[in-house]
Amino acid sequence: MTLYLVIITSLVSIIGFGNHDIFEKLEFNPNRVYYKKEYYRLITHAFLHADWIHLIVNMIVLYSFGQGLEYYLNLRIGNLFGISTNIYYLFIYFSAIVVSSLTTLKKYRDIPVYNAVGASGAISTIVFSCIFFDPWRKLGVFFIIPVPGILFGIIYLWYSNYMSKRSGDNINHDAHFLGALYGFTFPILLNPGLFYDFLKQLIHFRL
Repeated sequence: MTLYLVIITSLVSIIGFGNHDIFEKLEFNPNRVYYKKEYYRLITHAFLHADWIHLIVNMIVLYSFGQGLEYYLNLRIGNLFGISTNIYYLFIYFSAIVVSSLTTLKKYRDIPVYNAVGASGAISTIVFSCIFFDPWRKLGVFFIIPVPGILFGIIYLWYSNYMSKRSGDNINHDAHFLGALYGFTFPILLNPGLFYDFLKQLIHFRL
């Protein structure tokens, strides 16, 4: 599933790079979503990216952690209620796109010129779901520095919340923050018993 999402997102983004009309039609504009009822933008904006760097970084992270989440879902969730893990995976991803956009929708609904693109909110959900399933697994910050996932998660949440209040760098930190929280809570919604497993792993401290 992850590879398909990477391919589709990359293709739509590349098309958007060269077609301003398509880009404008699909981007997330809270004002138009709220007042014009263009709800589809809550989903479509995640398949667009601002530039090549934005696209490449997001797709590398999505590919790496998306495969990890597929593994954890197969291992820890399985065919819960007779539903394929692929369905759970796609539901997590697409619902995360919407959920991570809700704060932005509320905050900027009366600002017609505000627009946002990118899958970062949903990718934050994917990353934090992986951290939930294996909190002490080391992540390569900047692809170099190994940091335990749970420590990275705490720093990431603090930073996203801090930068959201400053609102000065054109990055949607609200989506990152909300997406990350959703990534932690979604597995618990599927199976509340997983929270106990998460706590047990935290106790078994292993730096």
